[in-house]
Amino acid sequence: MKRIFDLLLSLFGLLALGWLLLIFWIMASIDTQSNGMFVQERIGQWGRVFKIYKLKTMHPTTGKISILGAFFRKSKIDELPQLWNVLKGEMSFVGPRPDVAGYYDLLEGEVRKILELKPGITSEASLKYKNEERLLAQQANPLQYNDTVLFPDKVRMNLEYYYQRSFLGDLRIIWKTVF
Repeated sequence: MKRIFDLLLSLFGLLALGWLLLIFWIMASIDTQSNGMFVQERIGQWGRVFKIYKLKTMHPTTGKISILGAFFRKSKIDELPQLWNVLKGEMSFVGPRPDVAGYYDLLEGEVRKILELKPGITSEASLKYKNEERLLAQQANPLQYNDTVLFPDKVRMNLEYYYQRSFLGDLRIIWKTVF
């Protein structure tokens, strides 16, 4: 049922918002003076690598977030191209956010169950840490803080989701994300 929901909602979203995504892609291309689509390898279900799609929010030569990029990030518009990942079956609307190699793929023991889930566009952990960039920027050692505080908490929350997931629970998370 979850895959059917993901398939229908992503297809509807792409059909309804495709023209808007095209405009945002053009705006991001002009803003970053490069291809406005950001593509990166992430770890997906069963530890498989896939390419995630986002609107580019950083200027490729300066490495700084653009003004438009800041708006895209704050409003989460930069995540809309992931509807394509959901349509392709690489992601779901709800599930652990996909991470770069070196995190979820290295989990061991019970917490490795998280890799049985398709990564999601949203989750309870992503809602809790919606201001993660700002939180990390406040730390003396952001990488250490991520590795010792944030990531373990996300793992805990995602394992909790693994055991308690339900269609109604997913709808509740989507509702909280949108509103």
